[in-house]
Amino acid sequence: MKIIVVGATHAGTFATQQTLTEHPDYDVTVYEKNDTLSFLSCGIALWVGGHVSDPNKMFYSSPEQLAELGADMKMGHEVTAIDSASKTVSVTELATGAQFTDTYDKLVFTPGSAPIVPPLPGIDSSRVFFCKDWNDAKKLQANADQIQSAVVIGAGYIGAELAEQYAVNGKAVTLVDALPRVLAKNFDATITDRVEALYRDNGTTLALGEKVIGFEDTDTQITVTTDAGRYTADIAVLAIGFRPHTELLKGQVEMLGNGAILTDDYMRTSNEDIFVAGDSAAVHYNPTGKSDYIPLATNAVRQGMLVGKNIAAPTEKYLGTQASSAVELFDRCIAATGLTTEGAKARGVAVESVTIEQDYRPDFMLTTTPVLATLTWDPATRRVLGGAFYSQHDVSMSANVISMAIQTKMTIDTLAMVDFFFQPNFDQPISWVNAVAMAAVAQADRLVQAN
Repeated sequence: MKIIVVGATHAGTFATQQTLTEHPDYDVTVYEKNDTLSFLSCGIALWVGGHVSDPNKMFYSSPEQLAELGADMKMGHEVTAIDSASKTVSVTELATGAQFTDTYDKLVFTPGSAPIVPPLPGIDSSRVFFCKDWNDAKKLQANADQIQSAVVIGAGYIGAELAEQYAVNGKAVTLVDALPRVLAKNFDATITDRVEALYRDNGTTLALGEKVIGFEDTDTQITVTTDAGRYTADIAVLAIGFRPHTELLKGQVEMLGNGAILTDDYMRTSNEDIFVAGDSAAVHYNPTGKSDYIPLATNAVRQGMLVGKNIAAPTEKYLGTQASSAVELFDRCIAATGLTTEGAKARGVAVESVTIEQDYRPDFMLTTTPVLATLTWDPATRRVLGGAFYSQHDVSMSANVISMAIQTKMTIDTLAMVDFFFQPNFDQPISWVNAVAMAAVAQADRLVQAN
C-alpha cells in the first residue's frame, strides 16, 4: 500500500512511526516543508529563559530515524494541492522550485496549525516575532540577552510562559490580551486572579481586555497600539493562537466552522482514504461528547499513533480527550483538565462548581503550603466534567486524576471516596482531590434539597 504523509511535526511523525512498525512493507512517503521534524515548541519559553540543557534535545525524532524505519523522507518539499478524486498531490521542492505530482492509496494529512496573524498595520516589522516553530525559537533565543523589554501579545499558555520568563530574567514586560483575564480560556477567575497578581508583583504590566490595532517602529524600538493604549518595547511577540492548516482539503472533507477536520473513531475523515491527526483535526471532547478544536501535542501524538494502527483497517478507537494541561508560572504549579465554568458556558453546557483551599500536608510538618482546588460537574448526572489546581506544591498530577475521572464517567460521589493513600510527607488524611469532591457532593446535595 502506498501512503503519503503531509507534514511531520508530532502527528505526522508518530503516524509514520506507527504505520511502518505495523506494516514495514508499506510504501510511505513523507512530505515536510521544513528541514526538521518533531520540535517540542512547548519548550521555547524555557529555552529563552535559560532552562534548556541542549536545544537539540527539543527534538525527539529526525528524518534519519524515520528513514531507517523505511520512510521515503522528502524534507524541504511543500504539498501545494490535493485532489482526493484522483488521489494525487502536487508538490514543490522548495530549494529548486521543481514541481511534480505523486499518487497515494491512503493519505495521512498532518500539516498541523499556523499562527494567527491578523492583517494589522506594521505587523511585518522585523521587531515583531512569533512563537511557533524551530526558526521562531532560534530568533527569540538569539535576542533574549540583547533586549531589555518586550510586549507579549496573547495571554494563553504560550504568551503567559514567555512573558513570565522575560519578567523573571529582568525584562520590562507588557502582556496584552483582548480577553479580560490571563489564561482566560484555561482557568476560571479563582485561579487567574492569583496568576495576575503574580505578574504584577513581578513588574509585568497587564493590558487585558485590549485589542491590538497596529504596530509602529521607532528608531530602536516598536510601539504596539491597542484600542486602549500604546506600549513601547524592544520587541513584540505575537502569540494569539493557532488556526488549523487545512486549506488543501477545503471542500473535500467535512470540517468544523474554523476548518478543523472531523474524524470518526479511527481517525478517518469523511473520505475514508484520508486520515487526519494533530492540530489540523478536531478532537472528540469527552466533557461535552462533541467535536471541538483543542490543539495540544498530547492529542497529536495519540491521534498520530492511531492513524498507524488503523491505516489498513479500523482496529483501535480514539478514546477522546479531556484537554489536560499544566503550566508553571513564578514557581506556582497550575493544572487543569476538562471544563471550566466559563468554558462550559461558552459551549452551552450546564455545570456546577466548587472551590476549596487546604494545605497539601499536615500542619505538624515543618513546612506546608496551600492547594487551591476547583471541581466542575454535571448537576443532573453528578458526573465529573472538569478540575483545576493551583499551588506552590507540585499538583500537576491531580489534573491527570480528574482526567481519568472524566474519561471513566465517574461521579463526584465516587471521586469523593476513591482510595488515595495518606502519608504526612505527601498529603493530608483526606487528600485535596477527595476533599474537593466531598465539597462538591455537599453542595450538590444542598441544591437537591433546596429544589
